[in-house]
Amino acid sequence: MTSIRSPQQLGDALRAARKQLGLTQPQLALAAGVGVRFIVDLEAGKPTLRLENVLRVIDALGGEIHLSGLSSVASDDQREDDGHGTT
Repeated sequence: MTSIRSPQQLGDALRAARKQLGLTQPQLALAAGVGVRFIVDLEAGKPTLRLENVLRVIDALGGEIHLSGLSSVASDDQREDDGHGTT
């Protein structure tokens, strides 16, 4: 498991995964449904990329995100009333 604490570390990890799989940036972009420019920016550590697309790239590489050090979050059906008056 890789510890990620910055956009640059995420970019480096995803570039390494892509290369390990023998994929070019255009091939990964096609597999993830994003543009090549997005892959270039992601691997460069651009901090303002759209999270939805980052997750698509991670999925296309066969990865997933695990969070540690955070308190557990209840599933949707176990959450307490959010204060919006729904019951």
